[in-house]
Amino acid sequence: MSMNEPLMMELQHEAESTRKMLERLPKEKLTWKPHEKSMSLGRLAMHLAEIPGWVNATLLADELDFSKMDYKMVEATSSEEAVKLFDEKLASALDVLKNTEDATMMNMWTMRDGETVYFTLPKIAVLRSFVYSHLIHHRGQMSVYLRLLDVPVPGSYGPSADDSAGM
Repeated sequence: MSMNEPLMMELQHEAESTRKMLERLPKEKLTWKPHEKSMSLGRLAMHLAEIPGWVNATLLADELDFSKMDYKMVEATSSEEAVKLFDEKLASALDVLKNTEDATMMNMWTMRDGETVYFTLPKIAVLRSFVYSHLIHHRGQMSVYLRLLDVPVPGSYGPSADDSAGM
């Protein structure tokens, strides 16, 4: 089995839970924040939706240099918008993963901001730590936001307290 196959399975597995979370996004609470330093719920949703695109940024380039980017944060206007972006980024990521050879997975990748290097790791490690773990982290964050807003939280690795309430 090539390296890309289990990585594709893992991404698809995590995507199912993430998509369910994005589908629960309450339109009337998109600007809500649990703390002044926190992202708004709408911003967090779009951040989650963007993360599968980082697969392409990892596998199709050898570095990410923030000093050369003109990135603009986007806030979701609806759950449909967030899900649509997520589905687009996921489909593209799976396509790139499917066509990535094992040798590419072992090439080094660097995250930097000009002269400041944050890390350099093999691309496979970047996928697991920076991309997949990042997705899981922010999905967990969103589950807390939803809980605080009294929105039923979907299960990620089995049923949630909301899914099993009637059991």
